[in-house]
Amino acid sequence: MAAAATGSTSGPPTTLEVSSGVATIVLNRPEEKNALGGALMNSLGDNLKAAMNDAAARVIVLTNAGNTFCAGANLKGAGEAPRYNLVDIFGMMHEGPKVVVGKINGHCTGGGVGLAAACDISVINSACDMGFTEVRIGVAPAVISVVCLPKMRRADAAELMLSGEKIPASKAVQVGLVNYAAPPEELDAKVEAIVAKVVRGGPNALAATKSLVYRVPGMPVAEAFRWTADLSLRCFASQEAKDGIRAFSKREDAPWVPKAKL
Repeated sequence: MAAAATGSTSGPPTTLEVSSGVATIVLNRPEEKNALGGALMNSLGDNLKAAMNDAAARVIVLTNAGNTFCAGANLKGAGEAPRYNLVDIFGMMHEGPKVVVGKINGHCTGGGVGLAAACDISVINSACDMGFTEVRIGVAPAVISVVCLPKMRRADAAELMLSGEKIPASKAVQVGLVNYAAPPEELDAKVEAIVAKVVRGGPNALAATKSLVYRVPGMPVAEAFRWTADLSLRCFASQEAKDGIRAFSKREDAPWVPKAKL
């Protein structure tokens, strides 16, 4: 595996660090396979909110400590009462203004597949597996289907969700759950390359474009044209657009591009 962050139950359930425009959130319960218990969900929700509201953070990288990105629901059912559920977490990831890049450096099952799929752009360690394993314990991939199904062909979704089989990283890319699979030794570099491209976009432009991705497919065509026309006018009238066009004409970086090396 690529060098996964180390962690333990003695530290916070997730960690947040902001450096050079990148907010990195680490799922930090490797002994529990980063299962979605109350403490981890609360910490993840709080850190997502903090990163989304931090002007110093241009992009969010979501990754894990240990060899499991996330094993899904906490089947032990004990511990801290959750203040967030998966609907809240997915809502923050999709509706928040910052791009969320998944660095999936471990296996994913159940709700962990949904968490990986909810990232805007994601790269998985090629040595890792994914699986909708819910049916094998008598439940359904209900909430996560909302973020997974739009990425998949119906035939692939039916086979994977109904069989409960785990699939290799390459297959997860093929069916659309993640964008890329990278060898362990290349995972960090691949994520860094994606981040370096994303931060060249204007913050407001990125937020607007992200809203297009998630809102337009569900709109009636006439409504979509009205909404996108208004959004386009607001973007072109913004100071950010003026600054970006000026920088483009001078063949220099826009003012929002981080000067420090990513």
